Order: sequence, then structure tokens, then C-alpha cells
Amino acid sequence: MTSEEIVSEIKRDYINRLAEVGRRIDGRAFNEYREIVVEKGVISTAEGSARVRIGGTEVVVGVKMDLGEPFPDTPNMGVLTTSAELGPLASPTFEAGPPDEKAIELARVTDRAIRESGAIDLQRLCIEEGNKVWVLFLDIYVLDYDGNMFDAAEYCALAALLNTTVPASRFDMGDDFKLEVERYPISMTFAKIENSIVVDPSLDEDNIADARLTVSIDEENRIRAMQKGLSGGFTVDEVKKIINTAMELAPKIRKKIVEA
Repeated sequence: MTSEEIVSEIKRDYINRLAEVGRRIDGRAFNEYREIVVEKGVISTAEGSARVRIGGTEVVVGVKMDLGEPFPDTPNMGVLTTSAELGPLASPTFEAGPPDEKAIELARVTDRAIRESGAIDLQRLCIEEGNKVWVLFLDIYVLDYDGNMFDAAEYCALAALLNTTVPASRFDMGDDFKLEVERYPISMTFAKIENSIVVDPSLDEDNIADARLTVSIDEENRIRAMQKGLSGGFTVDEVKKIINTAMELAPKIRKKIVEA
């Protein structure tokens, strides 16, 4: 066993012993988020942008828009493309180069929350059916990773969309106009560590988690997307408890993002 593995086992044992008496390593309750800070309009060259911090995790999202052709199977709908970049400056575990599995999963989870909730009505981005539509690029950059980058990315994506102006004048198509955001999905990530389940896992909790579940809730408390990660599992009762907790926490987080 390497020194790194020994340290991990010691930390796992410590975190588990704290959990047994209802405590977390940073003093939070099991259903408590770290401080969430939202800032919109941080990239002047983008159509929309935002920066979000959850504890020590920091994410920036930029939105760019261009004209293009629709997909053949959705000729009357615009195109949403989501990508994520995990640079080595954000964490020693991230490597430079093409997107790896972590980056691809982060982009997919964020995209699913936005797309499945109907946050953006892609039909409204259609200009000429089968020929010309708006293509919306949602680019996620993780600047600092201190656990739970999934929620930080989704909150940042929603904030950036709320900040987006469609650049119609650039293409001689009239005046610019605000992108209409119709739904406000909020994702919440839970980690299972032995027999304990915590929301918004810190880096230490992320590193030793047995299972992870991200639940996206809209403003009508409907489940819009779920993503399960890691090799462990959840019981039916645990999933029900997670969903109930997510529904309780979502309104306050949504208000912070919308009003930022």
C-alpha cells in the first residue's frame, strides 16, 4: 500500500467516525451546502457568462452563439452544445489534453439538466426550418476543484444563460435580444460514504465516496434528470430521502442564482 493510499484510509476512517455522531469534516450538517457565490457577466467577449464558487470549488461558464444548420432529425430546433475543460491548474489530478471521462461526464450531466428541464426552448432558436438555426455553445471551465464540481457547473451554466444576449445584429438580423430562459433547474449532488449520505461533498468526501447521485429539480419540484456515479449503490429509501432533501434545498439556491 502506498503512502497516498494509507493517508486515504486514515482520512476515510476519520470521516466515518465523525459521520457516526452526525458530523462532517468541515463542521457542516449532512444537508448543508458550503457558501455559494454567483457572479454574472464576467467575460466581456462572450454572449453570456458567469462565475460560481461553492466553497473552494470555482467554475466559469461562457456562452457563444453562431448560425448553423439544424440536426436532420430536429429540423425546427436550434442546437445546444455543451463542453467542459478540467485544466491541471484546478487540481493535480487533472491533466492537460483532450477531454477525459471526468470532463465528458461533467458536460453531459450539465447538458442533461438544462436540456431535459426545457430551460431553453430550442424551437425558439430556429430561424428557417431545416436550413438555419442558432447554435448555442455552453463552455464550462473548472478553475479550482475542491469537491462537487457538478453542482457548481450547473449553477454556473444556468447563471450564464440568464446573462445571455442573442447577437442578432452581428448577422444583420435585427436588434440583439435577451435569451429567454423558461425553466430554472437546480442540480444537487449527494455522496454516500459508508452508511452516511451528505449533500455538496467536499474534496475529501468526494475522494472517499462509495456512490454519488445528482438530482435536478425544476421550480415546480419535478425531477428533470438524475445521474448516478461511482461503483456503489443506493437503496430505494435512500433515493427517496435524497429527492426529498433536494426539493427542500432547491428553492433557496434557485433564488440566489436568478437574483445574482
